[in-house]
Amino acid sequence: MSGIFPDPTHDHHGCAPAAVAAAEEHCRSKGLRLSAMRRAVLEKLAESHAPLGAYDILDRLAESSGRPAPISVYRALSFLTEEGLAHRIESLNAYVACGENHGTAQPLVFLICERCRQVGEAKATDLGIKIDQVARSAGFTPQRATLEIFGICEHCSREPA
Repeated sequence: MSGIFPDPTHDHHGCAPAAVAAAEEHCRSKGLRLSAMRRAVLEKLAESHAPLGAYDILDRLAESSGRPAPISVYRALSFLTEEGLAHRIESLNAYVACGENHGTAQPLVFLICERCRQVGEAKATDLGIKIDQVARSAGFTPQRATLEIFGICEHCSREPA
């Protein structure tokens, strides 16, 4: 799983255009609309690489234009997560842009660095098979599965605490 965390010297602002282009293609292929608000929220998430709460996003949007209504940001986040373009980190009540373009069905593991707050995203195919087997044996049909693991990323582990 090495390399799932961006290098700390990486310019995060360069990630936004790629994320928006992937989102536009995703929406075009499904006949959906990537509204200006959805695009702006996704840009802020992609520029960060660290999880952002809805009010963090509101504050960042307010820096470049007027402060939008909170409901607008929440609606955009709902759309982005439903379409697999962003993910909600439940334990942090925050969001990250999807870095894998895998849709919503793939089980995911989020690796959350306790020092730099960056989130790495990894596929959990083998784990997903087990989760699916356990759920189905109980008569349960899983819709999505995520696992959040807290620790120290490879970059931070090289630096003194």
